[in-house]
Amino acid sequence: METSPEPHRPDPAGGCPHADNARLLARGAVTPVVLPGGVEGMAVLGHDALREFLQHPEVAKDARHFTELREGRIPAGWPLLTFATVRGMTTADGEDHRRLRGLVSRAFTPRRVEELRPRVEELTATLLDGLERAAVDGVADLRRHFALPLPMGVISELLGVDEEFQLRLHQLTSQVVATGIEPAQAVAANRELVAVLAAVAASRAERPGDDLTSALIAARDEEGDRLGQEELIGTLVLMIVAGHETTLNLITNAVRALCGHRDQLDLVRGSAVSWADVVEETLRWDAPVSYFPFRYPVRDLDLGGTVIPAGTPVLAGYSAAGRDPAAHGPDADRFDVTRPARPDAVRSLSLGHGAHYCLGAPLARLEATVALERLFDRFPDLDLAVPEEDLAREASFVGNSVHTLPVRLGTSLSA
Repeated sequence: METSPEPHRPDPAGGCPHADNARLLARGAVTPVVLPGGVEGMAVLGHDALREFLQHPEVAKDARHFTELREGRIPAGWPLLTFATVRGMTTADGEDHRRLRGLVSRAFTPRRVEELRPRVEELTATLLDGLERAAVDGVADLRRHFALPLPMGVISELLGVDEEFQLRLHQLTSQVVATGIEPAQAVAANRELVAVLAAVAASRAERPGDDLTSALIAARDEEGDRLGQEELIGTLVLMIVAGHETTLNLITNAVRALCGHRDQLDLVRGSAVSWADVVEETLRWDAPVSYFPFRYPVRDLDLGGTVIPAGTPVLAGYSAAGRDPAAHGPDADRFDVTRPARPDAVRSLSLGHGAHYCLGAPLARLEATVALERLFDRFPDLDLAVPEEDLAREASFVGNSVHTLPVRLGTSLSA
């Protein structure tokens, strides 16, 4: 008689996900999980199953479909609560989702993003100067001095977030996505995040500018049925978190990958492949998000031979799907920037799929491509200052990266 597999317990303290992913994929594309606090859920790990799940018409994002939450069995300090309850496009379905997405989508079209290229290049050059100044005996934390302030600076300019708020917003959003945080700390971080973003909104209401927050406030004030105050703050939460955390991890993971695979770095620096190829392979091989919460089947759903009960909170296993041998071949674990372009059916899902595909994907790709090319042009000998296995991981099973990235800069080819 067959027994059900033991539920996987994602480590709230984070850690490298790939060994667990390989073990779980070997037994199936969908697996039961136990989330912090003993909350039962599921994770979709296989590429094909995840692609189907992300666009399934009977899978919802609205937390009213989350059975345990609806029945009052999820405590206020649950570390994943914000992912379920924040009011915005990531927790909206149907017409509500289209309305909220429509309010911000024009800021992230490929054309509008390409218009940001000169500013991204300018900020990148400034940060590379700062990275060199920050080095002690030739070593600097690339994550702190480069990979973080680039996307944070760009999204803050788009939103009209004054510099005085930026560092605190990163600190708070890091706590919001942390999965091992204590309940009281989680509640406090969420409250302060809402308060800081309310202050940002108040500042823009008093001094409107040519920024997305001012445009959202105008939509709220002039057409109140299009955007409520809670949705305004929720949209800002989403924009800040997704607008910098994902790209921060993407740049960090790409640098780690290239430093650990010097032959691949030689290929791109020799123009055998492009920096865009490096970004795409990093998205697949070491996705910036490991498990993203949540989606909920609105009825019992058979996915790849596994039934996911209605109302179950489901994690999207992006890092696992990226290395699924069934989709990416027997060498899926190998970092290879020369991989041929993949057809849509097996393209990386790391930035989502379907109606909730990441709005900021073009911006993330632009920032990462510019950052990597300029970084290795400036510091061609750049390498990790400590072994990969000694790098401390982020304290979350949502984000997938390291907490710091000390690098030895080597020779600087200053402009």
